[in-house]
Amino acid sequence: MIKKDKLVERIEETELERAQIGKDVWEKHIYLEKDKVLIVGYEEEESFDEQTPGKEIIKNYYWYWEIRDAGSWEVLFDNHDKEFNFCESVIGEYTDQDRVEDMVGDIEEEDVCTWSEQDWIEDISQDIADEAIEWLETIKK
Repeated sequence: MIKKDKLVERIEETELERAQIGKDVWEKHIYLEKDKVLIVGYEEEESFDEQTPGKEIIKNYYWYWEIRDAGSWEVLFDNHDKEFNFCESVIGEYTDQDRVEDMVGDIEEEDVCTWSEQDWIEDISQDIADEAIEWLETIKK
């Protein structure tokens, strides 16, 4: 069984890759013992706001994670509860904060996305590791 500190390290250091599903989804695939894979990712929440080109848009994302069988890709456990969210300020094609500030003035993303507290994987890696270890222990029983 993988130790929590090692799992946290792997969650934080594994690179995010864009999922090839046509939506704004990014994932990390962390292969664990006994043909299990932990997938940690984030997905853009569906937006019903009208998006005007050249205007600032706030995109909301939520983190999710799941354990799958690495061979069959069957989902064994998942957490898509949307309990860890963050948002991003975007203008046109510019998501880089410096470019957004150049276009709309000196703002901090925290001022736009005041509730956004889980932007970085380090903000939630302990929570993910705790739940993933619980799932792995359940599989062993």
